[in-house]
Amino acid sequence: MLYRLGVACSSFTRAFIPNPFIFAIVLTGLTAVLAITLTPTGPAEVVGMWYGGFWNLLSFAMQMTVILLFGYVLASSPPVERAIDRVARIPKTATQAIVMITALAVIFGAVSWGLGLIIGAISARKISQNCLERGIRVHYPLAAAAGFSGLIVFNCGLSASAPLLVNTPGHFLVDEIGLIGLENTILTGYNLVTLLIFLLVIPFVYAAMQPPEHERLTVDPEPPTPAAENALAGDASLTDARDRTVAARMERSYLMSWAVVVVGLGYVVWHFMTNGFDLNLNMVNFILLLAGMAAHGTPIAYVQAVDKAIGACGQVALQFPFYAGIMGIMSGSGLITIFAAGLVSISTEFTFPFFAMLSSAIVNLFVPSAGGQWAVQGPVLIEAARNIGADMGQTIIAFGYGDQLTNGLQPMWMLPLLGVTKLRAGDILGYTAVMMIFGLVIFGAGVTLLPLIL
Repeated sequence: MLYRLGVACSSFTRAFIPNPFIFAIVLTGLTAVLAITLTPTGPAEVVGMWYGGFWNLLSFAMQMTVILLFGYVLASSPPVERAIDRVARIPKTATQAIVMITALAVIFGAVSWGLGLIIGAISARKISQNCLERGIRVHYPLAAAAGFSGLIVFNCGLSASAPLLVNTPGHFLVDEIGLIGLENTILTGYNLVTLLIFLLVIPFVYAAMQPPEHERLTVDPEPPTPAAENALAGDASLTDARDRTVAARMERSYLMSWAVVVVGLGYVVWHFMTNGFDLNLNMVNFILLLAGMAAHGTPIAYVQAVDKAIGACGQVALQFPFYAGIMGIMSGSGLITIFAAGLVSISTEFTFPFFAMLSSAIVNLFVPSAGGQWAVQGPVLIEAARNIGADMGQTIIAFGYGDQLTNGLQPMWMLPLLGVTKLRAGDILGYTAVMMIFGLVIFGAGVTLLPLIL
């Protein structure tokens, strides 16, 4: 049954889902039409709101680009590459391969969405290639979809945007809700159990969608060129290896990198000893930077890895202004209030988290940025939660669950994975859509029923 559903959804998305940039343009037009139709906003005003919001997320876009970049560089470092190579030899069947790819993506996605996305992508390609060399046919589009699973759980983990933002001093809602510690959001028992259930269930959902062996599309068996392997491993220098000049020695100096790493780690330790487990976006990015520099060893190896990884961030940087423009239309016209208020108006204290999750899931299709979406939708949900008497931490978690859920339909954050796997968004969206249905049940129960028990 799941196989047929996956095939049907995959066939549809391959035929009708274009490049994610086209998707962003289409969503811009749809948002404009909805704003003109549902609110007292004229076309000229909509264009003004669109441009007014176009550049409003530049600082946050940089944070998101950096977390993706640093996560990518760490995931492509020699130690991580070698670990993935060893893991790739473990699966003995296609089912084991799909389960392993999904589990890796979920586990590392809970640590950092950028890290989970790239490790999921690299694992999908390497495990599929290794299996093919041993005569095991893994359906490559399904493997790539499984590798995207980290983006469906990241708001349960350490790079969850809204929980980190409301735990950051001076955040924009501090006057309304103060600081909300992580013990009230991502470190709650119900959130951790929800993450565990997802980890135990979703790998087998993907495995159940495998087509018959003769219908499986396999990965390109051609190995990368030696130059590509060296670049991926960060084994490159801007100067000749025989160059003994001062400049060349500084580029290849382990001491230079480790000086930054040791000093940086000293600050990280001091920060946590002084502030407790006070994790925010900037701290996550800083830790990823230090880990990446340590993993690559020399400054020039890290520079080369960044040069290679930056291409994976290009379309993200391109599309952020367009989604910021969509956010400007939704905020300026009042469309965001209509969407959110319409759902929460029919809720009670018990059902409010579920409807808050649904409203966040819908808005995420138009504004696929958890932090940017929280900036617009957060005040609406907080005010509604206060009026209904709902728990603030639970409301923030509900927002995060909805935001990550429809990443299974939103192709923007698939771009780095598509670059690594050399597939189109339409090749994998059908499978992630099926997974999203199961995610809806898991996250819905996690934010409504589990808080009553745990």
